[in-house]
Amino acid sequence: MTAGPRPGPVAPGERIEALDVLRGFALLGILLLNIIGFGLPFVSYLNPAADGATQGVNFGVYVTVDVFFEGALRALFSMLFGAGVCLFAEGRGAGPYYRRQLLLLLFGLFDAFVLLWTGDILVPYALAGLILYLARNWRPRSLYIASGVVFTYLALLYALILVSLGVLAEQAGEIQARVAAGEAVSASERALLGQYAEMAFTVHPPAQELAREIASWRGTYAESFAANAAGLLGSTYPTNLPLVVFWDALAGMLLGMALFKGGVLQAKRSPRFYAVLAAAGLTVGLAVNVAEAGLRAGTGFDTQWLPSFSSPLYDLGRIAMGLGYLGLVMLVCQRALWVSVRRALSAVGRMALTNYLMQSLICLFVFHQIGLGWWNELERYQLYFVVAAVWAFQVAASLWWMDRYRFGPMEWLWRALTYGRLPPNRLAL
Repeated sequence: MTAGPRPGPVAPGERIEALDVLRGFALLGILLLNIIGFGLPFVSYLNPAADGATQGVNFGVYVTVDVFFEGALRALFSMLFGAGVCLFAEGRGAGPYYRRQLLLLLFGLFDAFVLLWTGDILVPYALAGLILYLARNWRPRSLYIASGVVFTYLALLYALILVSLGVLAEQAGEIQARVAAGEAVSASERALLGQYAEMAFTVHPPAQELAREIASWRGTYAESFAANAAGLLGSTYPTNLPLVVFWDALAGMLLGMALFKGGVLQAKRSPRFYAVLAAAGLTVGLAVNVAEAGLRAGTGFDTQWLPSFSSPLYDLGRIAMGLGYLGLVMLVCQRALWVSVRRALSAVGRMALTNYLMQSLICLFVFHQIGLGWWNELERYQLYFVVAAVWAFQVAASLWWMDRYRFGPMEWLWRALTYGRLPPNRLAL
């Protein structure tokens, strides 16, 4: 009995162009949202009032990005990760797969702690991916059901948060009125006021807290590292990750696995299918997102109406938008339109890990004191000049690199560590 070939990385000629193009589109687009967390106090991601973006061009930029892109590109990224699980698990054992996931976890921790990116998604992707291997042989129907169950959990959780915040706000208002009238309040009522103050602090932090954050992030790298690590270890990983972020990633990945097994992500379905998907997805997504944006703005960005975490329809809007964009990109790939654009996006997508970490590195230099120190210096609309510059650089760098090498630098390292050998990388010119 002869041994089979050792598992190894996919050769360039075996790649699926539609997946790479879609991945490049999502990778570049996700910076539209992440730039807020990089360049402004992080609460600005939730509340435009935190940086005064409630009127004029800044408000227009907020509404545009929130309605068209918030959550949708992350959803695409999650779907593509699920597709990647299907591709990688085929013909490979559990050993390489779990090594790959644990290495991704290390890359994510490096991004979160060393590159100071609080909003890193590699850590939750790596953790969710540990479970996905168990679903690698499920049929599309089972994957759709599992994804739907997780999305239902998130919708119920968001509904519970919405109701709880409303009740808490009402009770706190009554107690505050009694305090203002000089009435005595019980210890439990004072505790409730404390809970409300803590919750309100998350969305509407007082001026002195914003000043403290500014001072901290404009300090030395060591000071910034300490402040960032405190936030990650204090709330992000103990609370947000297990309660919401992990399940958010897992639901999208399960959906992506189902779509991949159904040929949707490979541009194998009919043009009519993708046209209907694009039209239906964008129609539903825009309807939900516009309604939610109008509600939040109409209440003056009230504490109760946190974006995403208190909207039961949040996932409906973002997944619909993501599927709408998916339909459009697949149509472009099927009809071989925009050759230069597809080539650029494909190059960016083939270097997705490198480019994702590169965005954190570039923004670390641009916004922190070790570089240009522009953190909280730019208005919201000005941040998108930085986005355009990063896009231009990453497209040019990716095209140059992929003309010469099989894999991006981090992709090559990831594969080398996964398989325990150095894959050839240089292309014959």
